[in-house]
Amino acid sequence: MRQTTPLQGHKPDFTSPAATSGTRLAGHALVEALVAQGVQTVFGVPGESYLAVLDGFHEFREQIRFIACRQEGGAAFMAEAQGKLSGQPGICFVTRGPGATNASIGLHTAFQDSTPMILFIGQVASDQRDREAFQEVDYRHMFGPGTLGMAKWVGEVHDADRLPEYVAHAFHTAMQGRPGPVVLVLPEDMLTKMTAAPVLPRIQPAQAWPAPHALAELRERLVAAKRPIVIAGGGGWTPESCTALQGFAEAWQLPVACAFRFQDLFDNRHPQYAGDVGIGINPELAARVEAADLVIAVGPRLGEMTTGGYTLLKAPRPAQTLVHIHAGAEELGRVYAADLMINASMSCAAQALAGLSAPAQVAWGDWTAGAQADYQANRVPQPVSPLDMAEVVRLLAELCPEGTVFTNGAGNYSGWLHRFHAYSGLQHFGRTQLAPTSGAMGYGLPAAVAASLLYPERCVVNIAGDGDFLMNGQELATATGYGAKRLICVVVDNGTYGTIRMHQEREYPGRVSGSDLFNPDFAALAQAYGWAPSRVERTEDFAPALRAALAAGKPALIHLRLSSDVSTSRSTLTAMRDAAFKRLGTR
Repeated sequence: MRQTTPLQGHKPDFTSPAATSGTRLAGHALVEALVAQGVQTVFGVPGESYLAVLDGFHEFREQIRFIACRQEGGAAFMAEAQGKLSGQPGICFVTRGPGATNASIGLHTAFQDSTPMILFIGQVASDQRDREAFQEVDYRHMFGPGTLGMAKWVGEVHDADRLPEYVAHAFHTAMQGRPGPVVLVLPEDMLTKMTAAPVLPRIQPAQAWPAPHALAELRERLVAAKRPIVIAGGGGWTPESCTALQGFAEAWQLPVACAFRFQDLFDNRHPQYAGDVGIGINPELAARVEAADLVIAVGPRLGEMTTGGYTLLKAPRPAQTLVHIHAGAEELGRVYAADLMINASMSCAAQALAGLSAPAQVAWGDWTAGAQADYQANRVPQPVSPLDMAEVVRLLAELCPEGTVFTNGAGNYSGWLHRFHAYSGLQHFGRTQLAPTSGAMGYGLPAAVAASLLYPERCVVNIAGDGDFLMNGQELATATGYGAKRLICVVVDNGTYGTIRMHQEREYPGRVSGSDLFNPDFAALAQAYGWAPSRVERTEDFAPALRAALAAGKPALIHLRLSSDVSTSRSTLTAMRDAAFKRLGTR
């Protein structure tokens, strides 16, 4: 429970929600501005620093809902997931100091994942600033906007009449160019002022088109290539742009790979899909990226995980010809000196690529077919007993309805999902993968809760490691309290921080330290929160447990008990991952 202090005179100077026609409390004007931007759901943890906004949510309760979460980190992850799912800024409200610091993990995830998001933070009153007042923080310094900060922009509103202007600017910034998070700081006394400032129209971000000469050069490079490959990733994609990307790939018979944790941008069932370029990459795909004579990166930043520690594409000058297409001009040339850099939004870039006329024949038909064959071969599991995670993932795909949203946080367990599940493209069901490229543990459960509450008609499955789950396990209460139903959490319990244990056993054999976990009875914990629980220790018991979870009519948790070596160096998955690391020369 957050410690509270008296408002110290910063009480609303009104007796009704609107003192005069067109005049209302600034906290109400803020909520009104969100409604005008099409926001219907926000996530947060209530705080005394923005009571006027909470009252605004009550005033506009028929048009917008406030989901009260159990910890600000969970709330911020939910807002980040909201941004991924909708393409519009996910909205999170937290109080000052401890609330803001807890929420920073979601902000960092949104920044690295290029997800539009706005974090609203209650602040100390203006007349108390710069005295280290109760829970006071300077958020411009804390979140440091810039290429290595945690936000695209940090603003603080001191004039209630300018509040709609700041909200509009926040939406513009979050969606414009490379999408990302924005912080808007709200002094407590400002929110209790009256304002007649008009609500501004809904924001539509400007779209940047590729330059015609750049498209002509790209076509020339494609025609001359023998071993091209496309890598798709980053934020700003829509179902229409994914359809256009697929049309471009089909016309030119190109193999398409997806950047780390952007696997749902291209239909994994498509005959030209080559796999995902990330942690635990298929060694055959890694070799193919290295051997390519033309890499067309459409949207990804080409960060450390997608480039194998900047080795698949050597920084700053790759051996391959590199065409880098990105929505943020500041990203182009920041790490890689690409042969051709194109600044364009994904919607415009994909549409322009789809319009490039392809030759009657291309020289790389066998190359593309080989990439698909490598992907399919990598999906053939080697059975593991007594509980086979590859079979678990297969059953999830078989028994869950099409369009199911899958979420995960960070840990070795996520590799089973990434390797063996075939994600559909956005054009079919929208986003079906919610996972943090920032590598943040604790993301999967809050993201699943958000998806379930935002889209109650969709089935949502979270796969979480035991360490990952308990970082935000309290959000089970949020799902129960707000009526989530088609939500399943699969907890993979091997009693260890599996990724760290794997590294320890490789680097310091027999000297395990700090990676053992002492876990509760996860099924009993789920039951206490009102979820339908089950426990599975053998592969043959998973299908009946999953069918029961799907029919439960309320959230369900399946507790999978594994031995610790399933997620360490003796597992099939990790052996594959280690082989990739060895090939890439990274640790």
